[in-house]
Amino acid sequence: MNTLFARITYIFDPLQTFYEHERLFRKISVSLVFLFLCSLAIIELNRQGLLPADLAVLLPKNHFYAVHAAFTVILILEVISLIFVLPCSFSRSLGKQFEILSLILIRNAFKELSYFAEPLGYEGNIDKILHILASGFGALLIFALLGLYYKIQKRSEEDRRHIDLYGFVASKKAISLLLLVSFIGMGGYSLYQSFLGIEHPDFLHGFYTQLILTDILIVLVSQCFHPSAKMIFRNSGYALSTLMIRLALVAPVYYNVLLGSAAMVFAILLTLVSQHLFQQQGKM
Repeated sequence: MNTLFARITYIFDPLQTFYEHERLFRKISVSLVFLFLCSLAIIELNRQGLLPADLAVLLPKNHFYAVHAAFTVILILEVISLIFVLPCSFSRSLGKQFEILSLILIRNAFKELSYFAEPLGYEGNIDKILHILASGFGALLIFALLGLYYKIQKRSEEDRRHIDLYGFVASKKAISLLLLVSFIGMGGYSLYQSFLGIEHPDFLHGFYTQLILTDILIVLVSQCFHPSAKMIFRNSGYALSTLMIRLALVAPVYYNVLLGSAAMVFAILLTLVSQHLFQQQGKM
């Protein structure tokens, strides 16, 4: 078993180091700027009728689609970061998922702009403007609560002992590798459908369903390495928070903000209860 754990670690660690390297981050940032400018240029060419008819049908004519595309790429990069964070503590991976939720709400706000006619106008767009306000302030609220969540996070001695278990960490790395393969496959298929002009749902929503199942799987795996009622309840509660996030993603405007905020408040209260009300018990 230790040989298997060693091989998993041998594959996972170099991938994580490569992805989180500062040099790669700079290259991605430059590429993102280039993507945004190219998207604007292609959309403008399409607006002027300078693209082939077959290609023009597949491309938008609203400049704000370029903003939506840029934030979609940022969101994808954050999801990949989440996959590499999963082998860390439950609390840290959950925080990353709330970061992604706030980015999704920001993306939704910019997505509403794609429904506006150019130039921007107020008349006839009141509902869209309200949606932008709800998504924007909702993202801000969740981001602010996330700051509070990170502030109250403290690693207890029990948590550190749990994370230091080599087999448990290696097991989570194996799960992360499978998630990475699944994410690349789902993203590639979604891109293929987009090029063919086939209507399809946002693959990120489907991937979030996998994350919920993954969190539950990790809770069950943790039971094998650290059978503690307190830890099982806390980790299960964090998995429940991810379920609320998943519901927020598919909920209509306004309700998605309420569900996301409720998930954030639940995670904060769960952390406070675990750290303070059970602190003395954890030391026994």
